[in-house]
Amino acid sequence: MKQIEVSIMGQSYLLGCPEGGEARLKEAVSHVDREMCAIRDSGKLKARERIAVLSALNLAYELTERPSAADAPIAPVADAADVPSPEHVDRLIARIDQVLGQDGHLI
Repeated sequence: MKQIEVSIMGQSYLLGCPEGGEARLKEAVSHVDREMCAIRDSGKLKARERIAVLSALNLAYELTERPSAADAPIAPVADAADVPSPEHVDRLIARIDQVLGQDGHLI
């Protein structure tokens, strides 16, 4: 298995990648980076863990909206209209807080 270095929100990660999967992994990393940066840049959140959870929820929600998404290439963010609204982010934060309860730990 090959290892490649990527950057998400300015932080470097060394990821394992199957031979021939570099392009798909880099595309996925780019999508995650755009999603996380968009949430961070909205100004509502600064904690990396919460940004990561909200990004994961947004990406998972996108996948449920388009069942064939696994076969389709990931499209780049076209414009600011694709960035979640502050109200949407607030609702997701409230859901995360409810799930985490008083524990406050993701793992």
